[in-house]
Amino acid sequence: MSDLQYPDDLRYTEDHEWVRAGNDGTVRIGITAFAQDALGDVVYVSLPGVGDTLAAGDSCGEVESTKSVSDIYSPLAGEVTAVNDALESSPELVNTDPYGDGWMYELQIEDAAALDALMDSAAYTQSLS
Repeated sequence: MSDLQYPDDLRYTEDHEWVRAGNDGTVRIGITAFAQDALGDVVYVSLPGVGDTLAAGDSCGEVESTKSVSDIYSPLAGEVTAVNDALESSPELVNTDPYGDGWMYELQIEDAAALDALMDSAAYTQSLS
């Protein structure tokens, strides 16, 4: 497991989502290297729609792999402002670049303080052991 990376500039959830804070109250969300590794080869991604309002903990999409189907949960409350359309034709980006081109959606979050309640890289790494 030591070859999987968990960037220090991200926040993490127990459901293996990562959150990258933007400058304008928006966050970008995806699944962690651990999650994509556990799933195996991703073959399909279902994402929320732009304009959807999500509560923290809502199931808002699915990641389908050759092994299983897993729900995507919203780590924070807010409104979906963008989705990664590239995943429609290239779902494998979740495997090859989970923190970059494999991002899933962006949220305009309701409560910036909620971001601080998520795990940092060290706490997330600890939670995996």
